[in-house]
Amino acid sequence: MIRRLRRAVRRVYRSTVDLSHPARSPLGSAVVNCVVYEDGIRQPGDCPAEEAVQRVRKSGRGFVWIGLHEPDEAEFKGLADLFGLHPLAVEDAVHAHQRPKVESYDGALFAVFKTCRYVEHEVLTATSEVVDTGELMVFTGRDFVITIRHGRHGSLGPLRERLEAAPERLAMGTSSVLHAIADQVVDDCLAVADAVQDDIDRVESEVFNESAGRAGRGDAGRIYQLKRELLELKRAVAPLDRPLDTLANRTLPGVTADVRPYFRDVADHLARLTDQIAAFDNLLDSILQAHLAQVTVAQNEDMRKITAWAAIIAVPTMVCGIYGMNFEHMPGLGWTYGYPAVLALMVTACYVLHRSFRRNGWL
Repeated sequence: MIRRLRRAVRRVYRSTVDLSHPARSPLGSAVVNCVVYEDGIRQPGDCPAEEAVQRVRKSGRGFVWIGLHEPDEAEFKGLADLFGLHPLAVEDAVHAHQRPKVESYDGALFAVFKTCRYVEHEVLTATSEVVDTGELMVFTGRDFVITIRHGRHGSLGPLRERLEAAPERLAMGTSSVLHAIADQVVDDCLAVADAVQDDIDRVESEVFNESAGRAGRGDAGRIYQLKRELLELKRAVAPLDRPLDTLANRTLPGVTADVRPYFRDVADHLARLTDQIAAFDNLLDSILQAHLAQVTVAQNEDMRKITAWAAIIAVPTMVCGIYGMNFEHMPGLGWTYGYPAVLALMVTACYVLHRSFRRNGWL
């Protein structure tokens, strides 16, 4: 009941409108939005990037936040030229498939994060997709933030709304936006880990459920699938350790001393998540070993039963084989009670063997 309630809550939470869908953008196929913030307050109206930058640089305060979804080289070239972004960082942002990292280019920061989403499923099978990953790139400078999202999840619309509800955070500058994005990425991974734990608990209960018999025991295929999906989550989480440590402890362009402690807090959450994933991996190894041990025990039980029945059947087979040799002079052939005596002997021998095997647990 509790697991079903958790899944229902997750479905309701994730059914909200994706504010970063490119079809909803009035600014182009890739540009989701372009917003100016002054003193942490969103300025009314959307405007082209060139106009927004001129507005910010003319006033000398605030910054512009531009969000994009899977831009191609032609769509991103204008923004790269406008903000003087490094060609290597631009290439990484457009083509994606990068490891999480933080790099500094001529006074601007380029950060790459892996986003994670839990894929809902009613029944876990050996081919179920459990963890879906995407990528999120962030450029930050003195007066601009550019976010590039790859994948169908990881929307920053709700995050933008939460930041706008706390203008004192946006007033801290572009590094506060970078911190909020990193914090959301780690929190989303924590939510995925909690959901994966439900799947692991279910598989574990089925493996060790004695009353359900063999039909209720988890199979190796599902356990291996969970390990593969957990590896996908680990690939998204583990490389984040170095970038977050860099943001928390090193002097970087645009990252103020007031914001660094917040990155340390995110790094603490990441450390807890990393330990949780390692514990899940060890637990799945133990579950797999227990499952294989159960399979071995079941096979041994089957072999003992087969061996016991073969021994029981061997007694009448031997007697019938001896008396089926058709020799003329054999003991008991001329005796009136020879046939029933032999039958009684075979039944008695089979009964004694069956009782002995039952007593020893072979049958």
